[in-house]
Amino acid sequence: MWKLYAVLSALFAALTAILAKLGIKGVDSNLATAIRTVVIVFLAWSVAFLSGGLNGISSLTKQNWIFLLSSGLATGLSWLFYYKAISLGPVSQVAPIDKSSIVITLILSFFVLGEQFSLKTLLAGLLISAGTFLMLWN
Repeated sequence: MWKLYAVLSALFAALTAILAKLGIKGVDSNLATAIRTVVIVFLAWSVAFLSGGLNGISSLTKQNWIFLLSSGLATGLSWLFYYKAISLGPVSQVAPIDKSSIVITLILSFFVLGEQFSLKTLLAGLLISAGTFLMLWN
């Protein structure tokens, strides 16, 4: 089931890039990010409420809070920089650079989480890197 969710995530991430580029014309990138964030906050809290996820909030540890808040900060900074980049450049070039985060995630998962690379994972990471550079090569 996680693979279906991953595919849906990729689909909506692609839509995000296109819709954002269309919506950001003539709009300050920080304002656009703020508007997007309000929608996301409303959606996320609604889903958490409707699914009963709020019941677990009292069981969060200090470590949970630190890492979840840090993740939120990283997400916010990513969005701010992404919206600034697409406001200044072509989304067809910004998106591949943004998606190079996949390779950075692979590297961090190895060093921080101790996850192991298979030969297939290593090759895929190299191909993603090569594809990103190829798309940006003028």
